[in-house]
Amino acid sequence: MKPRLFSTLALFALFAGPALAQAVQVDEKLPKYTPAKGGVSGVIKSVGSDTMNNLMAIWGEGFKKFYPGVTLEVEGKGSSTAPPALIQGSSNFGPMSRQMKEQEIDEFEEQFGYKPTALEASIDLLAVYVHKDNPIKGLTLQQVDAIFSKNRKGRYPTDIGKWGQLDLEGAWANQTISLYGRNSASGTYGFFKTSALFKGDFKNYVKEQPGSSSVVQGVATDKYGIGYSGIGSMTADVRAVPLSSDGETYVRAVPEHVYSGEYPLWRFLYLYVNHKPNQELDPLRREFVRYVFSYEGQQDVVKAGYFPVPAAVAKKNLAAVGLELELAQPVEAGAAKN
Repeated sequence: MKPRLFSTLALFALFAGPALAQAVQVDEKLPKYTPAKGGVSGVIKSVGSDTMNNLMAIWGEGFKKFYPGVTLEVEGKGSSTAPPALIQGSSNFGPMSRQMKEQEIDEFEEQFGYKPTALEASIDLLAVYVHKDNPIKGLTLQQVDAIFSKNRKGRYPTDIGKWGQLDLEGAWANQTISLYGRNSASGTYGFFKTSALFKGDFKNYVKEQPGSSSVVQGVATDKYGIGYSGIGSMTADVRAVPLSSDGETYVRAVPEHVYSGEYPLWRFLYLYVNHKPNQELDPLRREFVRYVFSYEGQQDVVKAGYFPVPAAVAKKNLAAVGLELELAQPVEAGAAKN
């Protein structure tokens, strides 16, 4: 996934320039949302990722400003709950913080005769959090693996169970590292297992939490804790540790390092839909998808604490459900005066 879209993200970072270092910017080529003539109404039912709960709610509130007759129902118990809900028809959107597994796709295709459609709706940075008072300067992915995994497929020479093994001194040295994470229903669990644990298995004593915010809260109240969660759940009581994939350069968990591809733990957040090829989406789903990939919809992404997709990514994803993206035209200098 990353090699295929890295050039698009890097290109966006190039054109966005230094502004990314200051704040997350929405691509100005994304068009402002224009409501459908005659409006739409109905119920948007979202079942899936806990990571995307707040994002779905913010999208819903923004969408309702255009269509007050729309109701949004969000249930977030983990990405693995999205495919069954789409298959059973109990949801019309399946937010997932990971891609569907082959078995999930096969089960959907067996039911409908075609595959589900994945829309890359926003970008998330997965952070490794420690307590705000923890002095650690950075971790390699191999060290992260040795902290969380019982297999050490990253080939770090020893298991890591004490903070002193990471060169922390004084009162920290003999303290046991407390581990916080998600349960296996979570897409975040699966992504971290693949990308940070080199597909190894978690240690049996990781404290599994029901949601992304719960992981951060656990670390915030445990001085010697460490956990992983999306950047949208970060609070002032924790610190995101700079990470290194080459063992030399430690990269901070900030937007410009995601768009440049330097930060090792980034991912798309997906909206899955049941879209029959060569057929139009019903008006409610069509307009919600159009809103998500509009300028306002991607502003909502920033509001939720995640990163917006470039216009090129939005255009590709809209095309996947038979919709077009008309890029916004830059305003010429002096045009406002004429």
